[in-house]
Amino acid sequence: MANIQEKISALCPEATFEEGETLLVTVPDAKWHALAKAMKEDADLSFDYLVGITGVDWKESMGCIYYFTSTKYGTHVSVKVSTTDREKPMLHSVSDLWKVALIHEREVYDFYGIIFINHPDLRRYFLRNDWKGFPLRKDYDASDKANPIRLEAEKNEDDTVSYIEDAEGKIQKKRKLVFKPEEYVINIGPQHPSTHGVMRMRTALEGETITHIDMVTGYIHRGIEKLCEGLGYPQSLLFTDRMDYMSAHQNRHCLCLCIEKALGLEVPKRAQVIRVMMDELMRLSSHLLSYGCLTMDLGATTAFFYGFREREIILNIFEKTCGARMSLNYDTIGGVMADIDVDFANDVKALCKLMPERLKEYHKLFTGNVIANNRLRGVGVLSREDAINLSVTGPSGRGSGWACDVRKTAPYSIYNEIDFDEITETEGDSFARYMVRMREMEQCVKILEQLADNIPEGDYCAKVPKIIKLPVGHWFQQVEASRGAFGVYIESTGEKTPYRMHFNSPCLNLLGAVDPCTRGEKIADLIAINASLDYVVPDVDR
Repeated sequence: MANIQEKISALCPEATFEEGETLLVTVPDAKWHALAKAMKEDADLSFDYLVGITGVDWKESMGCIYYFTSTKYGTHVSVKVSTTDREKPMLHSVSDLWKVALIHEREVYDFYGIIFINHPDLRRYFLRNDWKGFPLRKDYDASDKANPIRLEAEKNEDDTVSYIEDAEGKIQKKRKLVFKPEEYVINIGPQHPSTHGVMRMRTALEGETITHIDMVTGYIHRGIEKLCEGLGYPQSLLFTDRMDYMSAHQNRHCLCLCIEKALGLEVPKRAQVIRVMMDELMRLSSHLLSYGCLTMDLGATTAFFYGFREREIILNIFEKTCGARMSLNYDTIGGVMADIDVDFANDVKALCKLMPERLKEYHKLFTGNVIANNRLRGVGVLSREDAINLSVTGPSGRGSGWACDVRKTAPYSIYNEIDFDEITETEGDSFARYMVRMREMEQCVKILEQLADNIPEGDYCAKVPKIIKLPVGHWFQQVEASRGAFGVYIESTGEKTPYRMHFNSPCLNLLGAVDPCTRGEKIADLIAINASLDYVVPDVDR
């Protein structure tokens, strides 16, 4: 960390530093873009992976916290950039350096009104384009007067805005069309089974060939992060189950870990083992759903039912312990809500014994099918470099050869004590993404087999205060969810409610891969590519 600090200090003498779990670098905006470029391109730093951008309103200023990782060195750094101008706040965009910032900066603009200079497409991302104000600002007017319930339909945005800085430092507002007048544009969704949720894709075609896709989000946006600011930490846990509902355990585990880290709370070993087993059952359940949905999207209805057949066994295990099958509400601060069912270990062992034969059935039915291979191989290719640039993690990133499994790169809980393999494929196409999930199911079984007979005795939850207040500070935690790296950022002022809580969802980044993966492909391939990326829309529309 000292070397990183020395290097950044040499590149930007105006930078200041704050030690913590991750080095925090505070940079004036005027120096930010030049430093960002050096941080990515300098051989001694190589921060090629932009983990996430969190907007924050500190009242006296507004700005962003950026988290970076070097895939070359495995090092981490965070950067704070802010402005005191609340009337027209502006920061320099880094979307020309990290493609994922194209989406994350639009999210910050949508909720804070921060204008990113030189961003090519600065439209709202989740809210209606006629929305008044910026909801995550601390002075936001949340009354019905500002934004009454509208009965009229939202008008399409056919143009977008950029704030371009010229060589003399002057900033000009420029408009451009999202689609050229001569382009033929069709709507796919928002009500369509193969969009895997309420997602709309404005798709430009030349014949049957896709030339460009504009992803339109926000149809089920719930304002979770704003709601968290008025709730206690235990109350905020329920939202995590309802984002990616196929990563309910992992998402909730992440928030609990972040809070526990801030409290310095030690979780009993029994609770840690139970959490990991639930995470892996959840991952197995998710990949079974992914298998079923992908095969159904390509017309293989029998394979769809095969996937749901085994998933039902896992949901039965959840129901016995949690009392629920999807919105499980099981992890809690300090451990888990209740001890496991008396049949839990035996049920898990029975599932592990069954899965190898069932996986052979899946492969026999679909993987070797000539139609499946023609529809998936060589279709929707995402290179390793683009996966990193777009921060596409999880099975989709590993399908491009990027070893990005958080359980290996930054082990949490007891994952460093477990023997399992990180699965990667190198082709980067839809078939590779499919195969990563199929092979990861084998690893889920391997992990569960190791733990089923080794659940330690003891408490299933630590003792925690009735009213939880985190110390003043900020924390960031990631876990490996079913679809990639899920992150939680918490900033506390010492109160019983978070000053800022941000959920860094993997599915938001997966949306950024849809357009580059589909350009030049056929319209029918869009369905296969979407299914292979396997995003879940409620994880996007937080």
